[in-house]
Amino acid sequence: MKQIITALLIALCITRLDAAPPNVIVFLSDDQGWGDLSLNGNTNLSTPNIDSIAHDGARLERFYVCPVCSPTRAEFLTGRYHPRTGVRGVSTGQERLNVDEKTIADAFKAAGYATGAFGKWHNGSQWPYHPNARGFDEYHGFTSGHWGEYFDPPLEHNGQPVRGKGYVADIFTERAMEFIAQNKEKPFLCYIPYNTPHSPWAAPEEYWKRFKDKQLAMRAADPSKEVLDETRVVLAMCENLDWNVGRVLKQLDALMLRDNTIVVWFHDNGPNTVRWTGGMKGKKGGTDEGGVRSPCLLRWPAGISAGTTVTQITGAIDLMPTLTALAGIKRVGEKPLDGHDLSPLLKGAKAQWPARTIFSTWGGNVSARTDTHRLDNTGALFDMKSDPGQTTDIAAKQPEIASQLTAAVAAWRKEVLGEGAAIAKGKGKNKGMGGNAVDPRPISVGYAEFPRTTLPARDGTPGGDVRRSSNAPNCSYFLNWTSKDDSITWNVEAHRAGEYEVEVFYTCPDADAGALIELSHGASRLTGKVAPGWDPPLYTNQDTINRPPAESQMKEFRVLKFGVIRLEKTTAPLTLRALEIPGSSVMDVRSVVLTRKGE
Repeated sequence: MKQIITALLIALCITRLDAAPPNVIVFLSDDQGWGDLSLNGNTNLSTPNIDSIAHDGARLERFYVCPVCSPTRAEFLTGRYHPRTGVRGVSTGQERLNVDEKTIADAFKAAGYATGAFGKWHNGSQWPYHPNARGFDEYHGFTSGHWGEYFDPPLEHNGQPVRGKGYVADIFTERAMEFIAQNKEKPFLCYIPYNTPHSPWAAPEEYWKRFKDKQLAMRAADPSKEVLDETRVVLAMCENLDWNVGRVLKQLDALMLRDNTIVVWFHDNGPNTVRWTGGMKGKKGGTDEGGVRSPCLLRWPAGISAGTTVTQITGAIDLMPTLTALAGIKRVGEKPLDGHDLSPLLKGAKAQWPARTIFSTWGGNVSARTDTHRLDNTGALFDMKSDPGQTTDIAAKQPEIASQLTAAVAAWRKEVLGEGAAIAKGKGKNKGMGGNAVDPRPISVGYAEFPRTTLPARDGTPGGDVRRSSNAPNCSYFLNWTSKDDSITWNVEAHRAGEYEVEVFYTCPDADAGALIELSHGASRLTGKVAPGWDPPLYTNQDTINRPPAESQMKEFRVLKFGVIRLEKTTAPLTLRALEIPGSSVMDVRSVVLTRKGE
């Protein structure tokens, strides 16, 4: 008997040693609500490929993300609440993940995995915030919060500009599939953060045809607030995402990678419009259930039983510790995590799971969710089992629970947000959270690893009468530059002294060409003329229906080779000013690009 047991143990050890580490694919959609899957009962659309991840694997029933985009991405990447990571907003540099944070990609890369990200990054554009600096060997996409061009879009590949061909979600999928094929013989981490169904409202024609005249059976709780054509185009974008997920799943089958690949699907926040959410209260931007509950589906045939359901509350902060545990690799970094390793739940462990509270914050509001209750940002308490729509405040009926959660929120505010306990009911403002003020952290240029640095309009500060092309800074440009008193400034740290080539992406009517402009940084100066004129029309082929008024219509910007400026190793405003204006305006500016010479 002892010999048999010994033989079995040896065989088990050999099997474990020979087992290949699992590949990992993480899909993240943008502004897709919990209700935007047929899996969750929405008969307005069909998402069989996404649904299959749950049928063939596990479903996290009560999974929570953040009210908006970049915070959720930061929490997924780090396993930590986003205010701890430096992410305070969604644009103007506030979306940057602190450089001392370690990411899930850092961990997988250290373990020998090939790492790639394909899509919307939204946690920093310049080195050392760029995805190539955060553990991803390969990156193809855009680093901004939202994008204004969904067809043949301008993108980047490892920091170099490229022009995509086709629809944006299809492009990201194709680049991800190329990465998977190239790394089929070694373990890989493939992160696919889509930017749809975020506005602008643009879907491929074949998908729009399915919905443009469709009667929608599932409507918002208050139908009077629902804009039906917006719902229709969102659903069209969701079905396109499902098709793209299906392409990847079929590729895994063809490459015989299905069984040992962990596939994850989740969303970054609640729905971006008023539409069907299964009766939940709230949408994107809010800390109620509808603003922060997301589907989360995981498939790993070799490690997770089909049809597994996790009923305990979980969140985006749990994915990093869970995926590293499932892959059997060590996390990188010593900072304490807020997330839990969910692998025991996914593998059907019967042990008692500890009670926990998950906190959600945005715009000064904080809510707290337990397995049974939610305390909202006003201090109202709801029984989420009997009242999932948050219709009846029971704080007076259950004062002990209300008191416990109020104290927990106060303690969380103090620890995570650095606020006093006196503002426990959401009356204060999170320091530095939200808004369009430019983040005070400087933009670094001149890294040897990343000699080309883009300074987009969203990260700059307009002076005088200069303004952005829209209230949403992410995909915008500067315009209304008409006076010598006007300026455009970026807070720039030259990481290394040297000569930097300067390019300005601009447009300018022919009649206004010839303005003399100056670029300055500390004691350095560079002057040149805006010529030739370049005045292209706004794109008219991008939108299925009109985009929200807060978002810019885009156009093709031309490169002005401005010259070479020497930057000393210092932090100072990099400022554009006009010295002579022969016409009525100087130019519109989308970005300035600095490239250190000699790299």
